[in-house]
Amino acid sequence: MGIPQRLAERMSMAEQHEYLHSKFSRRGLLRGGAVAAGSLAAGGLLTGTANAAAPAAPRLLAPSHEQVDGSLVAPIGRHLAFGADPRTQMTVSWQVPVPVKKPFLRIGTHPWNLSQRIQAEVRSLHTPAGVGSSPDYTQYYLHVQLDRLHPGTTYYYGVGHDGFDPASSHLAGTIGTFTTAPARSSKFTFTAFGDQGVSYHALANDSLILGQNPAFHLHAGDICYADPSGSGQTGDSFDVRTWDQFLAQTETVAKQVPWMVGYGNHDMEAWFSPNGYGGEEARFQLPGNGPDPKNLPGVYTFVYGNTAVISLDANDVSYEIPANQGLSKGKQTAWLEAQLKSLRARRGIDFIVVFFHHCAFSTTNQHASEGGARDAWVPLFEKYQVDLVVNGHNHVYERTDAIKGNAVGRQVPIGGTARPESDGVVYVTAGGAGRSLYSFPVPDSYEGNEKPLDSVATYVWDKGGNKVAETVHWSRVRFTGYSFIRVDVTPAPRGRTSTLSVRALAENGTEVDRFTIARRSRA
Repeated sequence: MGIPQRLAERMSMAEQHEYLHSKFSRRGLLRGGAVAAGSLAAGGLLTGTANAAAPAAPRLLAPSHEQVDGSLVAPIGRHLAFGADPRTQMTVSWQVPVPVKKPFLRIGTHPWNLSQRIQAEVRSLHTPAGVGSSPDYTQYYLHVQLDRLHPGTTYYYGVGHDGFDPASSHLAGTIGTFTTAPARSSKFTFTAFGDQGVSYHALANDSLILGQNPAFHLHAGDICYADPSGSGQTGDSFDVRTWDQFLAQTETVAKQVPWMVGYGNHDMEAWFSPNGYGGEEARFQLPGNGPDPKNLPGVYTFVYGNTAVISLDANDVSYEIPANQGLSKGKQTAWLEAQLKSLRARRGIDFIVVFFHHCAFSTTNQHASEGGARDAWVPLFEKYQVDLVVNGHNHVYERTDAIKGNAVGRQVPIGGTARPESDGVVYVTAGGAGRSLYSFPVPDSYEGNEKPLDSVATYVWDKGGNKVAETVHWSRVRFTGYSFIRVDVTPAPRGRTSTLSVRALAENGTEVDRFTIARRSRA
């Protein structure tokens, strides 16, 4: 991306951003491509809001385009995301390949009645030639944030612009759906993985995920790999067009299943903002209820039924890849503790699931364990009895026993049950979503191919960025293959046992692991 490697290695993300914008500056800075939009109400059904977000950084003015006939431009890459309250809030996002006039969303509770029309916010993202390997290129992302939806309701929606109206009979096939979270706890399923990128294996996982009918999907960082360097530095291979491929690939699922992302090391793209996340802020609209949405847009929380989900940004605490280390100056960890304390005391919430990119506990040859996450967050996970931690970063499936004090609190064999109040926390590495696979220093051990070991010689990254050898006893399941996890959440009446039933599924549907998290219900 235009910075000499020796220089980039000594730069923070903010310094790289400043260098690039100095080198590629030109006239006419665009202070964001947002189009402010208002809100509409239809018979009390809902209020749609498309708030113009403040740009993460000045964008260079895109080259001029002649206006294309809107009837020839089809929206692509639709993807959903919850707001802070999944019962009443949803964002619909999409992309167009060229500028269009008056983009909008239509929505209603029946596919034949999409009378509500809401103007969309446009976020343009320009990458000049010389920044990576893509040509001078502008992308156009559109968002509509919906509020005052009804809980537990299926909505039908279509996205369009002048010349392309999804309410037209010949475009009925473009109508999508989503369902808001129920007002009361009930059984539901969610899925999760990390490190997907664009590949046939990614497509296979997406197809299988759609068949699970999840209420939402968690993507634990390293989303599309437009920047394959992964070190928070700028490399010549950066190609922003990879995002177009990824969003098109993911649309089959994400247009109907909220696709909740966290950010990994491959998601730091220095050109777009000082923190590296300006590109993602153009493409995704996340809940925005974290400690510092401007600098840490991938840090947020939401509650679905009896389960609270927290997304963290491990780039902020990483010892291995320090480009964004200390970005929040401790705000993220302080916010995490406050959230965990509040959620654990809140009636009606049984389970707390945390997901982020770098692995606190893993044994692969490539990345192993992130000491920064262990030092900053693991004590809090144990203090507040987090039920499940999901990571990516290592391109395999690995699952620990219940861990307490960096040791095995309770062995959890395949088919076993853990109780976080007494046993400790179970950590899952679900990084086999689609990128090339990694390796373990010991044989795989998974359902149908169990080869249990008492110990594994591995390493953990320390504060100085060094690999420190350690021998661990908590690596219970290891699978070198493409996969994801399915989690079935079953609430129970107050005082009885609620469960998280976790299954790891290979891309061909074969089950490679299963275990249960059990907790007394607080309904």
